[in-house]
Amino acid sequence: MESGDRSTAEENPLQAEACGDGMPSSFDPPTVAALLDGNPAGVAVLDAHLRYTYVNPALERLNGLPAGSHLGRTFSEVLPELRGQAAVLRGVLRDGEPREQTISGRTWAAASVDPRFWRATYHRLDTGGDVCGLMVIVVEISDITRQRAELEEARGHVALLSTAAVRIGTTLDMDTTCRELADFVVPAFADVAAVDVFPPQVGHPVRRADPGVLRLRRAALRGEGPLDEQVQRFGHPGEYVDFAADSAVTRCLTENEPVLDDWADHRRGRSAFTSDRITASQALGLREALVVPLTARGRPLGTLSLVRADGSPAFTDQDVVVARELAGRAAVDLDHARRYDHEHSIARELQASLLSEPRGPHPHVEIATRYLPADRGVLVGGDWFDVVPLRDGRHLKAMGDVMGHGVEAAVAMSHYRSLLRLLAGDDLPPHRILEQLDEMVERSGLDRAATCLLAVVDRFGGVCEVASAGHLPPVFIDPGEAGARIVPVETGPPLGTGFGGYRTTSVPCGPGTVLFMYTDGLVERRGEDIDVSVGRLASLTLPRTGALEDLLDQVLDRFGGDAEDDIAVLASRIKEGPPVLRRPGGGT
Repeated sequence: MESGDRSTAEENPLQAEACGDGMPSSFDPPTVAALLDGNPAGVAVLDAHLRYTYVNPALERLNGLPAGSHLGRTFSEVLPELRGQAAVLRGVLRDGEPREQTISGRTWAAASVDPRFWRATYHRLDTGGDVCGLMVIVVEISDITRQRAELEEARGHVALLSTAAVRIGTTLDMDTTCRELADFVVPAFADVAAVDVFPPQVGHPVRRADPGVLRLRRAALRGEGPLDEQVQRFGHPGEYVDFAADSAVTRCLTENEPVLDDWADHRRGRSAFTSDRITASQALGLREALVVPLTARGRPLGTLSLVRADGSPAFTDQDVVVARELAGRAAVDLDHARRYDHEHSIARELQASLLSEPRGPHPHVEIATRYLPADRGVLVGGDWFDVVPLRDGRHLKAMGDVMGHGVEAAVAMSHYRSLLRLLAGDDLPPHRILEQLDEMVERSGLDRAATCLLAVVDRFGGVCEVASAGHLPPVFIDPGEAGARIVPVETGPPLGTGFGGYRTTSVPCGPGTVLFMYTDGLVERRGEDIDVSVGRLASLTLPRTGALEDLLDQVLDRFGGDAEDDIAVLASRIKEGPPVLRRPGGGT
């Protein structure tokens, strides 16, 4: 195409809709250079203003100019003979439709023919819905037949890396991220893919491997079509797989480099494969494996194994570059998921130890408790409960909720519980305990506020003294009654604010009466007034001989199904029986 009227390439038809002046992060220079520097076709990346941000060596030769003479300059400035193509480039930016053009003209390179002819392909680059520029691929007409397949391969690899950014790492769950990675590369890049990761550091210990054997957890395994079911015999997700010291996986992690492995090596026993797995791999025609490390922040997380079967092309050097770049990006997502899972596991273990079933304060007092996390996708919160025996047959019950989630909330919960147990021994009324707890928390520098409901039950006096620091009201279920009592308690500010101002309310609580305490996860629902939510608890009933565990089952079945936060519940009652006389000076 002969050059026509000069167009102003600097006019950006998309203005603020473009990503900016430079290349988008999905097409950063090191990645583009690794993929395209060795390509025989001329390749350039232009920003949304048609300024060069990358040219490969082949295009330097075609244009007769070094890369430095391209970068930062517009298409028309670099190639004034071809400035008529600027209008075509702006059209691709505008509508996103690729263009393929036959171009004739002159560049700065010496040529044996004049004018020269090229075949140029223009593709718009999008990231996250934003237009970020163009990719230009140019070949001499004489080379177009030989290089067409290479051009398509390069374009496919760039598209693959661009798509990976939105397909992998959609959650903070490590196994989900591994499955997304395996699903993404099959069948686009391999016939079979396996993701193996190191065991978690927190939780149940993993059995010890034999000396010289590397043990990894298979997090994902995917095969194309019928292969998907057949390859499960190689260690389906969740199993631990052993790798010999000279296996491709072990060498990959030791050297932190991709390893190309002929599958025949497995038949010679290099990977600690069992004989039935060797036979199975032969029957499936698995021929070649490319193992790349999953490394983030200098820390090895595992490996991605890509396997091609008979009939698929062998891995090329460019495939190795693409696989490593893809694994590097996925490793960042896996590292985020691993760190999240590590923190979540610590918090879960800590909270589980702190929420162990409390001992009954007295054989005449029944206690039942439950803790129900919202789901795995929500960090462990600061819900807690406790029961502390006091003098003269009394006992203190506490239900609290530290604000926030994660390890910090669980640790703060342990501080609150320890301080409360310390103060309970001073035989103070509930409001005085809250006042002193509030002061101690403020002095300690703990920056996590918490709500708390305290109840001191006197099994001889038939009364329950209750005080609240920003917590929801208690529920009393009297034996034989058709409904429960939701007792309004004067509520003070949450603990840790330093404001004080708590009050104790006395509530009749005879033998057989159930005291029910809970955290807001049980009743709080999006878009509903909290008073309405709490009011539903008035429908709770329990027969005189009913079990407290049955009551908690009923509560969680009716109100816990759609909870958006963790739930802690506690039910207690004084067993009915013959009256017990209090001895002078306390005791029974």
